[in-house]
Amino acid sequence: MNFDFELVLVIIAVFTGVVSLLEKLWWKPARIAKLLAEEPNLTHADRAKMKREPTIVEWSRSLFPVFFLVLILRSFFMEPYQIPSGSMLPTLQIGDFIVVNKFTYGLRLPVTGYKLLHIDEPKRGDVMVFKFPQNPKIKFIKRVVGLPGDRVEYRDKVLIINDEPVPQTLVKQTDLVTGQYLEQLGEHNHALWRNIATDINRQYVVPAGHYFVLGDNRDSSNDSRYWGYVSERLVVGKAVAIWLNWPDFFSLPNFSTAGIIE
Repeated sequence: MNFDFELVLVIIAVFTGVVSLLEKLWWKPARIAKLLAEEPNLTHADRAKMKREPTIVEWSRSLFPVFFLVLILRSFFMEPYQIPSGSMLPTLQIGDFIVVNKFTYGLRLPVTGYKLLHIDEPKRGDVMVFKFPQNPKIKFIKRVVGLPGDRVEYRDKVLIINDEPVPQTLVKQTDLVTGQYLEQLGEHNHALWRNIATDINRQYVVPAGHYFVLGDNRDSSNDSRYWGYVSERLVVGKAVAIWLNWPDFFSLPNFSTAGIIE
């Protein structure tokens, strides 16, 4: 089962906010008016007890500001994300905790993803977090390769975008079949892994309002080559930085991978 943390935040923030508002506007005045009508000659101590809030109201008044602030920050500005697989190696390691800038691509309503304010669009080479088109409850992270209207061809491990091959430079041969390359994609000069086996050559035309994405671990990535394009409405944000690596609870956090994502 996929846990929708954003939805839970919205539910808690709305519930605690409504309870706090009801207490201020209706419940507390009604409670005081009723007790004064029944007992007009109350002592100061009795009046203090009378104003005491129910437990659910106390909890709601305490929790609402916290959950509301977290919801605003997480929905409109920054969101943490943990790398679940090796599809973005060597750029991102399994267990990396990264920061996703949600403000870069515009302000969106939580849960629905409806864009309230346009700020910028994903650029070629950006590392982007998005909702998986085949199951929007799951979030994926890949590199943006094709923009709306682009012609993308993947031929013999080389990207060709709008009839222009994307420059790749072999850095080192990591083993008999796998090599590490540097690829110049837009403004991003990033590392990728690919092996020497040949692929079936494929061509794609990116529809309007969609993006073509690939993993940096090109031969071990479930990406647009297999399930299609990412709709603009599924975009979550731009991955901007790694702050630690912590693959599992029983290991120690490692800050050696911390840094800006290229």
